[in-house]
Amino acid sequence: MYGLISKINTVPGQRDGLAAILVEGTSEMPGCLSYVIASDPADENALWITEVWDSRSSHQGSMSLPAVQAAMVKGRLMIAGFGSRVETVPIGGVGLK
Repeated sequence: MYGLISKINTVPGQRDGLAAILVEGTSEMPGCLSYVIASDPADENALWITEVWDSRSSHQGSMSLPAVQAAMVKGRLMIAGFGSRVETVPIGGVGLK
């Protein structure tokens, strides 16, 4: 498995709008076992994305999916920058086989 935890810093006031776009644009991604979008309670302009994939190649392939491409175009102007990014190797847990 392949895991990724990323922080996205949004333009002030755009966090909820970007979260909605990400939720909508990521519902059908082959190989995605978990994709969680969470607001940061300590930063009103930050989102955390926690992903688990069956492989790194599935994650890379998701970037070319039409729904993911459309979400990136739609949300691009809402993003102020990117924070921490950590790659992980998931072992297991609730919801994972």
